[in-house]
Amino acid sequence: MAESSSRNSNNGYGPTFGGAKAKTLVVIPIYNEEKYIPRVLAHVLEYADNVLVVDDGSSDKTPCLLSKFPVEVIRHATNRGYGQSLRDGFSYAACHGFDWIISMDCDEQHEPQELPQFAEAIAENRADIISGSRYLASMDEQTAPPPDRRAINWTISQEINERLGLMLTDTFCGFKAHRVSAMRRLNLTENGYAFPMQLWVQAVAQGLRITEIPVKLIYKDLARTFGNGLDNAEVRLAHYRNVLHCELRKHSDLLPPQAVLDLVPCMSGHQHGEADTGKARREHGANLSAMRGRPGHTGG
Repeated sequence: MAESSSRNSNNGYGPTFGGAKAKTLVVIPIYNEEKYIPRVLAHVLEYADNVLVVDDGSSDKTPCLLSKFPVEVIRHATNRGYGQSLRDGFSYAACHGFDWIISMDCDEQHEPQELPQFAEAIAENRADIISGSRYLASMDEQTAPPPDRRAINWTISQEINERLGLMLTDTFCGFKAHRVSAMRRLNLTENGYAFPMQLWVQAVAQGLRITEIPVKLIYKDLARTFGNGLDNAEVRLAHYRNVLHCELRKHSDLLPPQAVLDLVPCMSGHQHGEADTGKARREHGANLSAMRGRPGHTGG
């Protein structure tokens, strides 16, 4: 796979499909990433002309460091959440005439040298969402995630596949390519880490084409926290499932019959990232305990 910089070859446009160049924007949500910004952005700019960084209210040196790079920046005055940062990226891309966005993280867990393989998948013009999967290739145990993250990813991925008729192996990977025109058909409102729950349901409801491509599994900061009470794995699983089930109910008329079987009651406040408690937590805690330690997926 060629790794030559697009900055010297395509005047800001990405791969060709349908007889025209696809204008592609790389969107990077950031929150207090001063440790990684210089290396990651320098590397990303080897492959991409158009880069948007969404600074989600960083309180470290992130804003000063971003000013040193030829990237566009949206800055939140306060921390508004991962989902909100992605939604801002979608809106920016739509307003500025981009055909695709590729979202990736800034913590060196997504490798910029894998951007060309997303470009190749875009050029095939066979999907509306091209999702990176850390489980389509063999996993290096030296980079394995914490067991609770693997368990949550496996549990949620299995449920999403069963309910929506998908065959995803990694529902939480943030390394994705999104067709901008397809994203405009969705009504995405989730602000926090449960954003993928809403994305997958609405993508199926709107008939979007979804595929996965392999990306490397890299975990560097095992102590990273989720905030909002979600560091407790059982609370986190219950929260994700609550958002998923609420979204399934909203779009039940556009989903297969099995999508709405045995849904848990919808808890209020899920769009702001609050941890769910009570009945949802009790019902799903045992499920997580049963999944701990099994081979499978990360994230969550």
